[in-house]
Amino acid sequence: MKSSELVGGADTLSIGALAARFGLATHVLRHWETMGLLHPGRDAGGRRRYGADDLTRVATILLLKEAGLGLNTIGSLSAAADRATRHEILRPAAEELRSRIAAAQASLEFIEGGLNCAYEDITQCPNYRRHLAERIGPRSPAADRPPQDASRTGNSSRSS
Repeated sequence: MKSSELVGGADTLSIGALAARFGLATHVLRHWETMGLLHPGRDAGGRRRYGADDLTRVATILLLKEAGLGLNTIGSLSAAADRATRHEILRPAAEELRSRIAAAQASLEFIEGGLNCAYEDITQCPNYRRHLAERIGPRSPAADRPPQDASRTGNSSRSS
């Protein structure tokens, strides 16, 4: 890439230069274009040329993908002109991300418990047992009763 490219917004990047800048394959940028996420200009030969706004757009798409949004959602977000619609689109994504963060935090605590366990047998660690109990859940009342044997129930159909 030439050092003068995109200096002052006057120059543009080829598809290869833009892809290399973000570590992407060129077909990814073409795909995003077919989905309406990118709108590159064209030079006299019909080749795609990307400007400073396109750099911002690609960085935005990558950040939103890293946050867990799919390309269709990103497209809807791009088309959203008002704050209320943007919030309607982002609210579920934020909840999903909070859920993933909570699950990752719980996993990290479990692993750190294993690292800090002084027992040779990890199944004896209180932390391990607590996590198992949480995963198994509360016992049902039926699980606390011994199985009934029909021959010992007093409901015999035999007559005396």
